[in-house]
Amino acid sequence: MPLVEIEPVSRQSTAEVIADRLREAIMRGSFAPGDQLGEADLAARFDVSRGPVREAMQRLVSEGLLHSIRHRGIFVIELTLDDVVDIYQARTAIEGGALELILDGRREVAYAALADSVTKMCAAAEIGDAAGLSDADQAFHVALVDSAGSPRLARAARTLLIETRMCLGALQTIYPDLNDQAREHVALRTAIGTGPATQARTLLIEHMQDAIHRLATDRTPTIS
Repeated sequence: MPLVEIEPVSRQSTAEVIADRLREAIMRGSFAPGDQLGEADLAARFDVSRGPVREAMQRLVSEGLLHSIRHRGIFVIELTLDDVVDIYQARTAIEGGALELILDGRREVAYAALADSVTKMCAAAEIGDAAGLSDADQAFHVALVDSAGSPRLARAARTLLIETRMCLGALQTIYPDLNDQAREHVALRTAIGTGPATQARTLLIEHMQDAIHRLATDRTPTIS
């Protein structure tokens, strides 16, 4: 039986590169919630044809970061408080699952992987660098899920973390002291590395619930 010919794996496509850059722009707030993305404008800015831009935008629509309104166009999602609660509940399930894998034999791996982000969070908090704190916060939770050694959990967490980043700017402003946010992560890392498993589970859940509470008590129904 003849072998089926398989094409060589190509480098990242233009559409994938554009999708990555659009995700980053949305996460960083370069495109605000509710902003319309124009295909022609983006094609000109990326110096490409409309095809790859259209494909990239459809990828982000399928991920839930953009939404399409018939006869109007494609827009960045707007997160309501209900959305934020849903995001954090989903994150609790995914990161909780990752934590269980970590507690079952990967504690040293996770403890080491979380060191850099915790150090950066503390340093950023000390000088009042909210943007740096947000970057390190994101890195902490990426490292947490990655430490579980499950590619599927890591993929599931990706969009949720981007959506979280879209509202982290609001979250940072309602911490009276940025050091409080850093200390939560220091305590969680310590519990993951050397504390009782029940403490690590409790701290993760409390961290997620605290974020919901802070947003819900400080913000109007739409995060912007």
